[in-house]
Amino acid sequence: MGDLLEVTNLSLNFGGITALQDVSVSVAEGETLAVIGPNGSGKTSLFNCVTGIYRPTAGGVAFRSESVLGRTPDAITRLGIARTFQNLRLFHNMSVLDNLMVGRHLHFQKNLLAAVLRARGEEIRHRRRCEEIIEFLNLEPVRKSRVADCPYGVQKRVELGRALATEPRLLLLDEPVSGLTQEEKDESAYWIHEIQGRFGITVLLVEHDLRVASRLASRMVALDHGVKIAEGTPAEVQRHPEVIKAYLGE
Repeated sequence: MGDLLEVTNLSLNFGGITALQDVSVSVAEGETLAVIGPNGSGKTSLFNCVTGIYRPTAGGVAFRSESVLGRTPDAITRLGIARTFQNLRLFHNMSVLDNLMVGRHLHFQKNLLAAVLRARGEEIRHRRRCEEIIEFLNLEPVRKSRVADCPYGVQKRVELGRALATEPRLLLLDEPVSGLTQEEKDESAYWIHEIQGRFGITVLLVEHDLRVASRLASRMVALDHGVKIAEGTPAEVQRHPEVIKAYLGE
């Protein structure tokens, strides 16, 4: 299988601050790759460059061999890249189901006349897809509830569901188990693992919990102060002297 995502010599500067420096990462079709590193290491900045939120200072980002640089975040989503956020970005006054339906908007008919003529059938089709995701993530008991009334762990699942509703080829998960109980972490790890088998989606995740990251990923990349310091299997990366120093100090 070839590389679905190729990040090449990526650098990102904010004034005199270097967030990323000459970082290269590739993600093969069908794999789960974890990006680890202490706070401020550049993990979320990497995600923001891939998804069009930041424009890198130098380097390239290619998805399916096509550059995504200069594209807007919604255009990148249409190419087949979806993401979740460390700080949830949900519509709190809308229901769980309606939040997932928002993720379907890019698949709706764009031709006005066709949309009017086929509106009911199209809505049913998109709603059916969202119901499949709700069943997969065990959200049936809260499908009609306001997101604001749901516990934090449920809200994390809703954001994952909304990302899945876009039908991505590549899913970027930013701290998917942060703030969860151990039981919720185990459940989330199960769902993330099942995403590949059920939906055939490639996963790139940022995670502080090394136990969860090691459980999910076949490969790991470690960043520190915007520089890639290690790459390999989870065991190889966690034994790397630079990784140990980054997490534990000298």
